[in-house]
Amino acid sequence: MSPTERSVVDLMSLRGRVAIVTGACGWLGSAMSRALAEVGATMVVTSRHAHEAERFAASLPGEGHIGIGFDQGDTDSIPGFVANVVDRLGRIDVLVNNAYGGTAPSIDTATAEDFDRAYHVGATAYFLLARQVVFHLRERKAPGSVINIASMYGVVASYPSAYEGLPVNSPPNYHGLKGGVVHLTRHLAAYWAQDGVRVNTISPGPFPKTETITSQPEFIHRLEQKVPLGRMGNPEELKGAVVLLASDAGSFITGQNLLVDGGWTAW
Repeated sequence: MSPTERSVVDLMSLRGRVAIVTGACGWLGSAMSRALAEVGATMVVTSRHAHEAERFAASLPGEGHIGIGFDQGDTDSIPGFVANVVDRLGRIDVLVNNAYGGTAPSIDTATAEDFDRAYHVGATAYFLLARQVVFHLRERKAPGSVINIASMYGVVASYPSAYEGLPVNSPPNYHGLKGGVVHLTRHLAAYWAQDGVRVNTISPGPFPKTETITSQPEFIHRLEQKVPLGRMGNPEELKGAVVLLASDAGSFITGQNLLVDGGWTAW
């Protein structure tokens, strides 16, 4: 090993760094938050319900984590939220834009309001929060990482046959939003590279919640037939992706969309 070469363990360490995960108490957000804490990050985890965020922060490995009640749909609160984190912890190094609060209408019933709400929380707020973090990084003259959570449905259409006749659907507002997030990531990566800020997307594939697996076995069976690996994803299978993109192990990766989908988009 050369004097300047670092081990992969060192590269993946986030000790001394502060990471924010929005929507951290959810199915996928909780796994990604735990992953970052496990490699040493001091975590800021958010939920629209402060008590849930505080309880989850206390459950994470390590010390110094904080939970904050934060509704990023209230975009006017974003500068104050970032200032609060910096005031309490002194810095921000990583942002995982994960929160989502859109509706799930069918393609026949979706309204303008459904689209407006999805885009406001999942694209407008992603941009404004990321930009506020970048303002902080510029002031510190420090590098950083922004990770936007999209979906395989931002890259490919869903199979109508997978949903036919079942009480589940594939919302058009969600598809449109997540495709926009993927491209917004590329745009921000190109502009913020000069600031030393990397911007990437993680696009999960089929990661149904436990209750869906239990209540909709036929739906799960149909989805499994579309996945080359032949099964659904487990939230912990996002851990490696988020650590890679948040840490120095991914220091030459920006503007990318990392699909964690069991091969769904490969065919």
